[in-house]
Amino acid sequence: MDENEIKSEKKPKKSPQRRQEQKPTPPKLKVLFLIIPRQRAELYAALLQSYGINASLILSADGTASSEMLERIGLSDSDKAVVVGVVREDNSASALKFLEEKFSTVKNGRGIAFTVPMSSVIGVAAYRFLSDQK
Repeated sequence: MDENEIKSEKKPKKSPQRRQEQKPTPPKLKVLFLIIPRQRAELYAALLQSYGINASLILSADGTASSEMLERIGLSDSDKAVVVGVVREDNSASALKFLEEKFSTVKNGRGIAFTVPMSSVIGVAAYRFLSDQK
């Protein structure tokens, strides 16, 4: 026997690999922030429910711009509301596009909207609620 035959005889047998079923990755979540005139907060919070935002936190806020600056950018007052909600990543782009459209069509409804990615959620029940999964 030569060396090549000995090496080939000593190769360990490969055990059959188990196939693991890969579960689909759950959708990621983003926190949506919406800064709008205070009198429009309830309207926008209700409109956002169609994008899977189950709960919204509405905070009162005051803008810090001077009256001169407000006039330049076409805003009438500094009484604002910050609406905070959680949206699935796959719905976030359409929600932002919807808001952009509403900012130009709703009377006195201009605002600012942006999202921030969430890195984690503690608890399956909390995740299901926030991601609108029943």
